Amino acid sequence: MKAIGTYFQNDPARPLVYGEVELTNPPRQRLRGEPKKEGILAHPVMVGFCGTDYELMQMGRRGELSRKFPAGQKRLVNGHEGVVWVPEQKRFAIVLIRGGDSVDPTRYTEDETYFEYGCDQADGLFCDSIFVNPDMLLAIPDGYEKDGRLPLSFAKKMVFPDPYACMLFQLERMEDLGSAHWFRQTARRRGCGLEEARKYAADEIFGRTVIFGLGTTGMFAGDVIRHAHPDAKIVFVGRSPEDSPKVTFAKETAKAGYVRNTFFDPADCAKAICASLGGRATCFIGVSGTNLEHEIAFKHGALGCNGIYNSFSLGPRISFDTMPFGFENHLVFGSINFRQDHMEKAIDMLSRSRYDRIMGLIDRDVFARDPIGAYENRIYCKSAPMKTAVIWDKSRIDTAL
Repeated sequence: MKAIGTYFQNDPARPLVYGEVELTNPPRQRLRGEPKKEGILAHPVMVGFCGTDYELMQMGRRGELSRKFPAGQKRLVNGHEGVVWVPEQKRFAIVLIRGGDSVDPTRYTEDETYFEYGCDQADGLFCDSIFVNPDMLLAIPDGYEKDGRLPLSFAKKMVFPDPYACMLFQLERMEDLGSAHWFRQTARRRGCGLEEARKYAADEIFGRTVIFGLGTTGMFAGDVIRHAHPDAKIVFVGRSPEDSPKVTFAKETAKAGYVRNTFFDPADCAKAICASLGGRATCFIGVSGTNLEHEIAFKHGALGCNGIYNSFSLGPRISFDTMPFGFENHLVFGSINFRQDHMEKAIDMLSRSRYDRIMGLIDRDVFARDPIGAYENRIYCKSAPMKTAVIWDKSRIDTAL
């Protein structure tokens, strides 16, 4: 089946192309033990741009994409965030991106396999049509679809379930690991049993939380922590002016403080973080993609004794002095995943959110004329909106709502 969309390829000059592609429909498996199923046809309606898309474009420039291509192809239709229309079922849906021959594709092991629509071995959403395993088409809440159309404000929010689900997974991991890390000293301090102490510790670990980096993932991290732990003290760290719309929105949403990192010396930034928190951090979440994260946390002491360090950035190398690291009993972990239940919870929470306010749009025709230029000069540049999406099928969107 032929369709029009964007696709990545190994080419130093043209790693991203807008044009005609031949789609395939191999049987795919959602989970180990389930049957492989051919995909059913879905039409993307609104699609969001993710930093992964930009990194895949750079990989194409370097000729490193071959293992990402669907079997037998020399290109990958990208896009993994957005809402689709399923004509066979006459409904809208959110695509569960990752599946495979594994017990849980988000935590696959050496003897298991996985695929990701728009990212790895399966074509994605930046296309007029896509084939999706029917078990991986998640429902949207009732009441939004009317006569085969969605309100623009709601459609904008449905670009976010993938990254928001990632942050719900991060919350779960921090609660699990943090409670296990703290519960024995919590039991002694509170004079309670170990099982009761685990519940207290899962809350205490967020007592002084710093989120270093204020992109969408950082903003979502603060939001999900605030929902789950109302008494948490949260401080964002970023470079934007405090009165900028992005910072104002993030602070309001997560009821958080803010430290603007314009310091020449990272030690001064660490001091400002601790002053804002009222002490060294119990939890440090790095989402900025820079090496400053671990330097400020470990070298300059922003992360306190028994604190946990959540590395969510792709790129930085973490290092620390093993002497204070051991004596201060830090816990360091990293994971970038989510499960279907996280995705479904994200869809519900986002439907009741205000995140449509941080979404910018690029016209499909503008994007199609020069997709590489759009990535570099409109979507991933300093003046870009916090998040950008494209209405792929205008007939399915009510722009008046």
